[in-house]
Amino acid sequence: MEVPKQWFKDWFNSPYYHLLYNNRDEREASAFIDKLVDYLRPDAGALMLDVACGRGRHARYLADKGFNVTGIDLSEESIAAARKLENERLSFFQHDMRLPFRINYFDIVFNFFTSFGYFETRHENDNALRTLTNSLKPGGRLVLDYLNSPFAAAHLVPNEIKEIDDVVFDIHREVEGGSL
Repeated sequence: MEVPKQWFKDWFNSPYYHLLYNNRDEREASAFIDKLVDYLRPDAGALMLDVACGRGRHARYLADKGFNVTGIDLSEESIAAARKLENERLSFFQHDMRLPFRINYFDIVFNFFTSFGYFETRHENDNALRTLTNSLKPGGRLVLDYLNSPFAAAHLVPNEIKEIDDVVFDIHREVEGGSL
């Protein structure tokens, strides 16, 4: 049996992904996290999980604010970069969000940058959501950053060309089967 190729495994491990989204920097992450922490008001030293953490910019800033943060991501390359940031309050693991991770352990679980819903089947998406929720202690909180689908569809830019550092991105977007 041939296993279908999962585009996200290659894309998020690609240098092109990081080049295309290079505008998402430390300053942008800090401003976002500051607003979120002001809203959530977590206890000092709270245990936090950043699911699909990428290279760890949100996780690092949360740890700098005194929280105990673990980041997980499918991308080996991103985790290798993130591990350079590790300290006593910050750790990273290469892990597939569809598989269980530290059950009943975290006070808050984050999933930023619309990193949920990429999977082909409802079962896979359910497994990812189960990982997010089961990682929480009883009474813990989940913050899921997800597309506002009606807004995104209404403002969809179907075709776009971006040139960044002599690399041309020919981007095509569409709504297919009810998904962006």
